[in-house]
Amino acid sequence: MEVIITGKNYNPSEKLKETIEKKFEKLDKYFSNEIAGNVMVIREKAGYKVESTINANGTIFRAEVKADDPYDCVDRCIEKLSSQMSRFKTKLQKKHKGQKAIDFAEVPVFEEADEEIHVVKRKKFELVPMTVDEAIVQMELLEHDFFVFLNMETDSVNVVYKREDEDYGLLETSY
Repeated sequence: MEVIITGKNYNPSEKLKETIEKKFEKLDKYFSNEIAGNVMVIREKAGYKVESTINANGTIFRAEVKADDPYDCVDRCIEKLSSQMSRFKTKLQKKHKGQKAIDFAEVPVFEEADEEIHVVKRKKFELVPMTVDEAIVQMELLEHDFFVFLNMETDSVNVVYKREDEDYGLLETSY
């Protein structure tokens, strides 16, 4: 696995980079060599945040951890990623049947592997063509954290969302 390490408001030391690479090597046994992991170390007012993402043939494993120490963040990220792989092992085996991207023999079985995912509410709504700005206004009027709409500029389904920093994000779809 190739691990790409970046920093935001922080320049990770060589020791921290080596630690991240060493810790991610533990996850390497779950994947083929073609998988890339991205790790971003962010310095915040109250400490550090580490965001890690692994894309394995369309299945994305992601962990985000905040702590006072970046090394603690890395350890907890690895724990979260391992836990995700264990919890969803059966479902991922069905999705990736016959593919070599994930080595399921190496993924440990989660104790509650039979847990079912239940959709408790369904909602249908009409996609109304609008601009991103109009979608943000609509989201704020509804007092929601996100809003799905048909972007009239790109003619595709998009999602606007409110970020933790009180700014807005836009998810654009493609196929």
